[in-house]
Amino acid sequence: MKVLGVDPGTSVTGYGVIETGGGNGASRMGRLVECGVIRFSARSPLPRRLHELYAHITDLIRRHRPGALALENAFYHKNVHTTLVLGHARGVILLAAEQAGITIAQYPPATIKKTVVGAGGAPKAQVGSVVARLLRLKEAPRPSDAADGVAVALTHILRS
Repeated sequence: MKVLGVDPGTSVTGYGVIETGGGNGASRMGRLVECGVIRFSARSPLPRRLHELYAHITDLIRRHRPGALALENAFYHKNVHTTLVLGHARGVILLAAEQAGITIAQYPPATIKKTVVGAGGAPKAQVGSVVARLLRLKEAPRPSDAADGVAVALTHILRS
């Protein structure tokens, strides 16, 4: 089974696709198929960024055909506008997954860090380092938003 993990954002969205089931070169956690980030221009209007995000997520789903999409829950930011905009990004990701008919799982940021690293307040660098170790990668996925997307997918695998 493949899991698409997504760390949502409207400037940068991180993602990772992990395949489980013991394919060639797979660690106990699975094999990293693809990871990266989707970047948006800060000058681009929000509706355009949301449309681009939707297009990228639907393309990832079409290409990889994951059995599940794991998504980081929105955190409550001091800036209410930031929290609201993040909610819009999560909405288009949820829509893409629902339209594709795949299972959706959502995890709070602290749960993701605690599941993968063992500490709910782990820094980004530590998350990347542990992701690399768990998946037997030579180095942490870069940039850190990509490692966060992979960590979301790993959380779903470890908690399923």
